[in-house]
Amino acid sequence: MMFYCGETVKPDGFGLVNVNSVKFMDTGTGYFSPKPRIRDVSLGTNLVGFIRADGNASVMRLNVGADGTVGKLKALDLKKEKIRLIRCGEAGAVLLTYGGRVLSLEKAYVCRPIKELSNETVIQVACGNHHFMALTNDGKLFTWGQNSSGQLGLGRDESSSPSPQFLKSLCGIPLAQISAGGDHSFALSLSGAVFGWGRNNAGQLGLGHTDDVYSPTCVNNLSQKKTISISCGEEHTATLSKGGTVFTFGSGRFGQLGHNSLQDELQPRVVSELWGLSVSQIACGRHHTLALVKLSNTIYSFGCGEQGQLGNGQRTNQSVPLPVQLPPVSSNSHTLERIIAGGNRSLIMSSPQNSEPEPNRRREIVTLGDRMIKRWVTECESNQWRMIKKEIKTVFSSLACINGSFIIDGCDRHYQTSTHFSGLDMESVKSAFDRLAEKESVLLEVRKVVEKDLLPTLGFKAAGVEALRVFLILPELLRVLDELGHETKLTASYASAVLSLNPGMLGLLENFWSELPETFLKTIVKLFQTSSGKMISEMTYGKQNNMYSPLCTSLQVLQMLYKASCRNQRKLTPGDFIINEINELFDMLYAVQTDITNALWTVDLNALLLQKQHYMQTLKLLISSPYVFTMEAKYRLLKFREPLVPFRMELRRTALLEDCFQCLRNASEQALKGWLQVVYCENFEKSDVNKRDFFHNAFKMLLDPESKMFMYNDTKTLIWFPVELSLPEDTYFFLGLLCGLAFYNNSVVPIPIPLALFKKLLDIEPTLDDFAEISPVEAQSLRYIRDYSDDDAENMGMIYTITWNDKQVELDPDEPEKAVTSSNKNVFVDTYVDYVLNKSVERVFNEFKKGFYKVCERSMVNLFQPEELRGVMLGSEEYEWDVLKENATYEYVFDEEHPTIVLFWEVFDELPDQDKKAFLLFVTGFDRVPILGMAEVKMTVRPLCYATQDYLPQALTCHTILDLPIYQSKEILQMKLTEAIHHKRGFWED
Repeated sequence: MMFYCGETVKPDGFGLVNVNSVKFMDTGTGYFSPKPRIRDVSLGTNLVGFIRADGNASVMRLNVGADGTVGKLKALDLKKEKIRLIRCGEAGAVLLTYGGRVLSLEKAYVCRPIKELSNETVIQVACGNHHFMALTNDGKLFTWGQNSSGQLGLGRDESSSPSPQFLKSLCGIPLAQISAGGDHSFALSLSGAVFGWGRNNAGQLGLGHTDDVYSPTCVNNLSQKKTISISCGEEHTATLSKGGTVFTFGSGRFGQLGHNSLQDELQPRVVSELWGLSVSQIACGRHHTLALVKLSNTIYSFGCGEQGQLGNGQRTNQSVPLPVQLPPVSSNSHTLERIIAGGNRSLIMSSPQNSEPEPNRRREIVTLGDRMIKRWVTECESNQWRMIKKEIKTVFSSLACINGSFIIDGCDRHYQTSTHFSGLDMESVKSAFDRLAEKESVLLEVRKVVEKDLLPTLGFKAAGVEALRVFLILPELLRVLDELGHETKLTASYASAVLSLNPGMLGLLENFWSELPETFLKTIVKLFQTSSGKMISEMTYGKQNNMYSPLCTSLQVLQMLYKASCRNQRKLTPGDFIINEINELFDMLYAVQTDITNALWTVDLNALLLQKQHYMQTLKLLISSPYVFTMEAKYRLLKFREPLVPFRMELRRTALLEDCFQCLRNASEQALKGWLQVVYCENFEKSDVNKRDFFHNAFKMLLDPESKMFMYNDTKTLIWFPVELSLPEDTYFFLGLLCGLAFYNNSVVPIPIPLALFKKLLDIEPTLDDFAEISPVEAQSLRYIRDYSDDDAENMGMIYTITWNDKQVELDPDEPEKAVTSSNKNVFVDTYVDYVLNKSVERVFNEFKKGFYKVCERSMVNLFQPEELRGVMLGSEEYEWDVLKENATYEYVFDEEHPTIVLFWEVFDELPDQDKKAFLLFVTGFDRVPILGMAEVKMTVRPLCYATQDYLPQALTCHTILDLPIYQSKEILQMKLTEAIHHKRGFWED
């Protein structure tokens, strides 16, 4: 049964039935039962179309005569085509066949196929006043017609188009519905994202303004509202959420928004009168709105009622939803199935309560499901293979199909899709590709389609975050391909596609990666770690010399993944990113450098130099990705800088710092980057000294408490910059220069600097934990304040005035003696730490930092984490004396079984720890262990053959050589060794 109300149509019943069969209520609502049954109806402004149960279509021209008469209902000559849907605009219409073909209705009631869509399978069509939309089964959206207000979504500069144009900006968004209004358009994604574009004079796009929009734009105020349906009127829009909530926006001058107001709404607003009624359908006419509540078999209407289209017997406008008055037969024996509104008319379709329910008219895009995978795997060797290949191409050549295939079903969680939540069920992604891998032929067909058809389309500008799901899904395909041993270039193509995204979308992809379960994030990391390693290996062994660009791309993606893994306290370790093939590159570089040294006069020198240049270029590229280096590789990199002219400092022992600062003051930046050479000048003689000895003694003088250059922490074990300066600021500049020289020359310096300084050098904000290193007592107090559990304390007995380094400081100068409360305690703690570690030492630290980076290149320093940088510069205190013994080598008559060597190690083992450290200083020039451990200390012991029993052991610290006299007894050796290590700390004596 059909119910009709609104603008008069003569003859009654639209020509579907004999006029005598149409019955009317007092309200003017007519009702009749057409035979055969009508499956679909579309009401346009001047056109109405019907589809019968047998798939035949009829249309009627409206408002032909001044007396309200209309043209005759005419059956369309469709030959053998069966029509599933019809959508009517102001004067034109589009029809959709069951086979997915789109037909255009011409003026003479002639239907012609739209040839531009002949190769597409269309599942939905929509019609505005003068524009049309078509959605295909693989997720592509086409628009055509007028573009006066941007309703085609093709951009501001695009004119009207008589033929369908692919809307690229929605590429990758798995669409569930399309809808067209007067001159505006909407698309709805499977996860409830709403996109609008076109005319917006009354706010009908819900974007908060009245400017026309020429490209699809997400209606953010409808995000996560679980939108399942959209209907558009002339200048207003209604949306329906799962659960039955209705939102309306746009023009309200006839009350069509239902807010008991005639005002326009620029943003979606809930129709409060329908709240809690569980609305199941909505439909917008030109200036009115219908809402169906199927549970109560009730229809509500609101808006313009001047032609009786509200079905209440009145010819007035209505700004609140009220029930439509239908004949008793509608509630007693029929179920209301569908509401249709268009122009100034309303139609209601019902069916007998025990009849078969109306089939769903809205078809969705193809997605990959369990049944489809099972059929592919089980029937791939049958005569269905051709059909399966076609289905594989449909799914895996379409971003939209893939992105819509794995959304989370449970608890409607996919409706929560946002910039931090992809809405994907990653376990189902993994399961799907594992099952596809059961049949290698199926998996390889998928790979072929992805490589040929999908990856080239990934360079898109997406309108919504759902388009990014493909970047989370594809790595699982790459994983199973790798596990089956199929070498593929897909990873490189995937990486290029990632980097082709605009910066905003790249940031969103990082968000998605950071929220991935760790097993899936590790899968992506391993893909790029492995592929980068292979490229480095091929470049190292000369198999490929044209891989700089793909390696750079791979490393950039790996860097994004590293940043993503650092968020949310993920459990990925640095080892998950390390590329061990870099060590092979260093080995080859070392070998080439050795060959260059030994081949200065051979014809192969040019080839060796080119090879070295190639390796150095590769290293330069890798420096931008510090997380891929092992600590050993980072340390080795410091030794492979391009050779420069030595930086020579001639100093007097008696004026060591004065002469040093003068040399640094006069040196150019380029000179400072050379290899350091220190020469002591005494009594008109010059003698080279190991730079380690120089650093040891220079920093020992700087740390003299009498210099007042530093303040010490509570335990007198660490130093920090003072608040009040007693020395010129440039002293700290020279201190930074010295530290930079030590770092660049692989020298450990004996200066107890806290981790906070190294964080600040790397532009990492220090924390309360860093403050605890400097002042553990005060840090403990700050932790107590921060963790204080009483959230209602208005005064914690403290104020924002503190004392630091004997200086009273107002942390909030605008409000002296401001009280610390439960509401501002965290700010107080942060401000306190910021003052001590940043503001109080800002001038001094900036001088230090300027000096440090005058020597060191930031790219080299940035290779290291703060803890690593401290370890490189300060060494460690993990003394493995057995390793020192194991790594020792011997020359001339000495070997490990020589009596003197046996006595030496007996004596050494009996030394107290402090004397062992003193020995390390005596032999190497530093008393701490290099960052890579004691294995880096390779001591050579050789006999001092001419020496008598009165001679002391001697050391060449620059080469870590111990010259040991051949003593006759253990007692003599012990006495002489102890005397040497306590009286010869690196300065050579005559």
